[in-house]
Amino acid sequence: MTVFLIFLLACAAAGATGMIFPPGDWYRQLEKPDWTPPDWVFPIIWPALYILIAIAGARLAGTAGAGRVLALWAAQIALNTLWTPVFFGAHRIQLGLVVLALLWLVVAAMILAAFWVDLWVVVLLLPYLAWLSVALALNHAIWRLNPSMG
Repeated sequence: MTVFLIFLLACAAAGATGMIFPPGDWYRQLEKPDWTPPDWVFPIIWPALYILIAIAGARLAGTAGAGRVLALWAAQIALNTLWTPVFFGAHRIQLGLVVLALLWLVVAAMILAAFWVDLWVVVLLLPYLAWLSVALALNHAIWRLNPSMG
């Protein structure tokens, strides 16, 4: 349980950036695609995903041969933490897209590496990769619809 709480704390720290850098008026004024999820979806999806990510990390921590997957876990939580200040804090849409693309790649690599270590970790992380795919497409669409915002 202690190991899980450590991973959950790391996820909570990543999630806390949303309180430090909330979307605000800047985000509301951006052009967004018609398929943009409603605002109420984000505070439901992210905590659920963070719990799954923490469970995955805790499972890996107790598994022999999980060093590479745990290194990818650390990289993904760092990139996850970085995206919010870049996108919402600095208003750097294109740079946010780069961070999110790197995050997607790291999570995909983590899932592939976990396949050989713990299949439950793969199952736990697939919703995260699916949501990141939506987020990546949304970030890209916002960048294309707001070229002057960078």
